[in-house]
Amino acid sequence: MIDIKLIRDDPELVRENIRKKYQDAKLPLVDKARELDSLNRAAIKEADELRAKRNALSKQIGVLMGQAKKDPSKKEEAEQVKAQVTAQAERLAELEEKEREYEAELHKVMLQIPQIIDASVPLGPDDSCNVEVQRFGEPLVPDFDIPYHTELMERFDGIDMDAAGRVSGNGFYYLLGDVARLHSAVTAYARDFMINKGFTYCIPPFMIHGNVVEGVMSQTDMDAMMYKIEGEDLYLIGTSEHSMIGRFIDQIIPEAKLPQTLTSYSPCFRKEKGAHGIEERGVYRIHQFEKQEMIVVCKPEESMDWYEKMWRYSVELFRSMDIPVRQLECCSGDLADLKVKSCDIEAWSPRQKKYFEVCSCSNLGDAQARRLKMRVKGADGKMYLPHTLNNTVVAPPRMLIALLENNLQADGSVRVPEVLRPYMGGTEALVQR
Repeated sequence: MIDIKLIRDDPELVRENIRKKYQDAKLPLVDKARELDSLNRAAIKEADELRAKRNALSKQIGVLMGQAKKDPSKKEEAEQVKAQVTAQAERLAELEEKEREYEAELHKVMLQIPQIIDASVPLGPDDSCNVEVQRFGEPLVPDFDIPYHTELMERFDGIDMDAAGRVSGNGFYYLLGDVARLHSAVTAYARDFMINKGFTYCIPPFMIHGNVVEGVMSQTDMDAMMYKIEGEDLYLIGTSEHSMIGRFIDQIIPEAKLPQTLTSYSPCFRKEKGAHGIEERGVYRIHQFEKQEMIVVCKPEESMDWYEKMWRYSVELFRSMDIPVRQLECCSGDLADLKVKSCDIEAWSPRQKKYFEVCSCSNLGDAQARRLKMRVKGADGKMYLPHTLNNTVVAPPRMLIALLENNLQADGSVRVPEVLRPYMGGTEALVQR
């Protein structure tokens, strides 16, 4: 959510940003926000004036009632002034109700206006216009066939999607044996990797209140992703970033406590609406998965430096497991409304002979802080809004696809990367049963 002052002072900048995001249908929201803001400020001004007059008249009543002991006519005058106070009280009540209505309506409008994107973001209407920035590692295609990832897992008796379908429906899975152990090894390694980068490990709540959801994501994203708990003001998290950032709702953070750097483990639950291609069956796009996440809350002037560090952590992690990756800069039309800048880290799939998304790193500027009423108290005592960032450390079900494919050997075994072996009891390879 952007600052209302920006809409007051430079509405054309806000409109141009909406155009850059190819959301022209939202252009009328700028004028609507300006209108509601003007009406609200006028109501506030009149109400403040009435309060000042009421206070003055109340004092006058007191004086007149004191004088009425000697001059009975003053009592009648006091009653007339009381009538004025009563009339003003009715008008004041009307204005206060209007203030609440204007503020509520303005808030709804402001939630729909996208954050101002960074000048470095490439322009384009959708993800087809995302820009490859650089590659890390050589993308190789072996001279033997690589089966689809679920078929590969089945070779090791490592997955049962049929049983999961009977128990829970489509979009769920059982992981078993060495594949399940590899999944846990990846999350444990990713946890320790981030701890070694100076991040504090956290296991957050897996359900959050509606006001936190509103604070961390757009209404469109919420409707598409979140599962609501029936009869409760609770939502299952789609990513632990939501509850991690939500930890700071309505809080004042001493500047000396910045940056806040946290890495979290959690299950994640997503509706994942819509139909997807054959490459997104299996465990690629599912309703439930586990993830290691990283978030940063920092000074505004430090957020771009953190953005650079965070996506590079993902690259370093994947390369340590011998997985080639690339950085893909997200274009303006592919950015969620709260994001200032974002990039994807994509892993190489030797079977598909292309890259696919495994991490998403985002700088959200002060959008979440403003929505959640997070503030920082500076050394000078002044308050300001921090910036928030998030990035996937690793989401094992999808990441397992890249790991299995890139470490598959000609004899059908899967090499376990050296960094994971301590978490696998020293196992060097998965062997077909």
